[in-house]
Amino acid sequence: MQLAAPPKRIILLEADDLLTMSLLHPDPASLVVGWAAVDRIDSGLLQTRLLNGHSIAVVGNQSPDTVSLEGLISLSPDLVVTTAFMTPDADSNPMVERLKQLGIPVVYSDAASNSTANEQASDPVAELKASMQLWGTLLNATAKAEAFTSFFDRELGKIAALVKDGPPVTTYLEVQSTLDDCCWAAGRKVWGELLALAGGQPLPGVTAPWFQQLSLEYVLSTPYEVYIASGGGWASGSRPAIGPGIDPKLGREGLQRLIDGRAGFDQLSSVRGKRVYGIWTGLISNLPLNVLFVALAAKWLHPEQCADLDPQAILDGINKDFAAFPIEGPLWTSI
Repeated sequence: MQLAAPPKRIILLEADDLLTMSLLHPDPASLVVGWAAVDRIDSGLLQTRLLNGHSIAVVGNQSPDTVSLEGLISLSPDLVVTTAFMTPDADSNPMVERLKQLGIPVVYSDAASNSTANEQASDPVAELKASMQLWGTLLNATAKAEAFTSFFDRELGKIAALVKDGPPVTTYLEVQSTLDDCCWAAGRKVWGELLALAGGQPLPGVTAPWFQQLSLEYVLSTPYEVYIASGGGWASGSRPAIGPGIDPKLGREGLQRLIDGRAGFDQLSSVRGKRVYGIWTGLISNLPLNVLFVALAAKWLHPEQCADLDPQAILDGINKDFAAFPIEGPLWTSI
């Protein structure tokens, strides 16, 4: 897409895009006038750092029906950046059509959606590369975007070389880890594809693309070697508190509560073998951080082959060479 001038009044329909921007621009919030799905940045510390003293109008929550055309137009944007989830059906979406009729450019930063109609592989690595290319162009930072893509490729290549000869490790990867609503397994798209890059595979009963609720009986009776739960910064259903700026002790305690509070979980082989881990969901929802999830999962699934793999060094590299503001831990935990 050709823009008349570099955008200075951007609306983000996916707030997570501000983190991606921060890898390429020293003060991305200065270019953003509106954003939606702000709660997906589920860390008060990270939100504050990304805002960097600026105020951004909230134009919607985490679903498409919460965004109004009038609310977007009222901010006089010179660019709207959306996703396939927030404005499905691309150019035939009525809101997208109307924005374009009004001369407001619309671009997609992430083509992944939660539609069950599309069974094709989503290829999160290709999505990351496309996203970085887009933002590099929009922010006049193509060289830095290319440098990040090279960094991403280099780290994934190291991991692939380490796990290529080992059999896939069956893993219960949980997309929503709460005591009050068990047991939501990650599907075969995105989460499952990233797990495969780490040398893992989901439980055989997982067939859905995005997420699938399994019965507790199935989870307890199906053999698997590793359990990876997910957590975040906002309290929800007693999920583990894992995310930038959160006391690491809280994440470990939350992970232990999942084991203690679910009947039979303490007898799982993954628990008895002390192969229980937790991640911040931002490692999945933020495309540039996917490489961290792959590195962590590879180290957890293949501890011997990946003994020298250092996820913290990867995070340090992102912070040192790319991030405008440091992305702090804890981003993962274990018990």
